Amino acid sequence: MSTTNPYLPIRAEILEVRQETQSDTQDVKTYKLKLDEPFDYRPGQFVEFSVAGIGESTFGFASSPLIRDAMEFTIKRAGYVTENIHMLSAGATVWIRGPFGNCFPLGDLEGNDLFYVAGGLGLAPLRPMIDYVFDPAYRGKYGKINMFMAARTPGDFIFAYDFEKWSKMPDTTFYRTIDGKVDSWTEDDKNFVGFPHTLIEKIPFDLEKTIAVLCGPPMMIKALSSSFVALGMSPERIYTTLEMRMTCGVGKCGKCNIGHKYVCIDGPVFNMAELGEMPNEY
Repeated sequence: MSTTNPYLPIRAEILEVRQETQSDTQDVKTYKLKLDEPFDYRPGQFVEFSVAGIGESTFGFASSPLIRDAMEFTIKRAGYVTENIHMLSAGATVWIRGPFGNCFPLGDLEGNDLFYVAGGLGLAPLRPMIDYVFDPAYRGKYGKINMFMAARTPGDFIFAYDFEKWSKMPDTTFYRTIDGKVDSWTEDDKNFVGFPHTLIEKIPFDLEKTIAVLCGPPMMIKALSSSFVALGMSPERIYTTLEMRMTCGVGKCGKCNIGHKYVCIDGPVFNMAELGEMPNEY
C-alpha cells in the first residue's frame, strides 16, 4: 500500500480523455491520469477527485492496479462537479486523494468460478478486478468466468473496446443485453434483450462453485441478487459495490450512512449477507 497521506491531495495531469457512451441520454468519459506521487490501490477502492475552485467528488478506480504509470476514472456527467470535469481535456490539472475504502476479497475468491454482471456505468468499478483476474500471473487462481454486460441501448456500453479482448480470454464466456429492441441489435445466444435479472437462467454456471460480482443501479442489484438467491446461491457468495451516496470519503458527512454502516469506510464492497443485515436503503 501507499505510504502517502490519503488525506492530502496529490496533483495529477490528465493524459487522455476517452468518450465512452455514444447515446443521446448518457454522457460518460474516461480520464487517464498521471500522478506526481503515484500510490498503490486495490480493486473496489475509490478516491476523492477534485478540480481547484470547483469541488470534489468520489469515483472508483476504473483501471487495473497492476498498471503503475497511470490510473483511470470513468465519470458520468451528472452535476456541477462532473459538468466541470467533462470540460477538461488532456494537459489539465486535477487533484486526487486516496485510496479509500475496502476492496473485493480477491484472495478469498481464489478457486471459485466468477460471474460478473454489470449495468451501464457499473462496469467501471468492476474493470480493475476484471483486468487483475485476467492478468496471466493471476488467471490460473480462478475458475470459469461468465461476463454479462447490460446497458439501456447499444450506445450506452462503456469500455466497448475491451469486449473483444475479454471475450477471447481463457475459459471465459461473454454476454450482453440491452433494455429494449432496436434495429441495430441482433439477438442470439450471447446477445439478449431484457433486464439481467430475468436472463441469468439462460447462462449456464455451477451454482456451488460460483461467486457473483454485481454492480449497477440499486434496483438492478436488488433484483439480480434476489434472482441468484432464488436459484439457490448463498448471499455470502454475492458481492457488490455501493458508491452512489458517498461524498466526504471519511465517514464524517453522514450521507452514505446505512443503518450502523458508512459506505465510505465500511465499504464500498459488501456481500449480500452483510447488506441483508442493514436497512433496505441502498
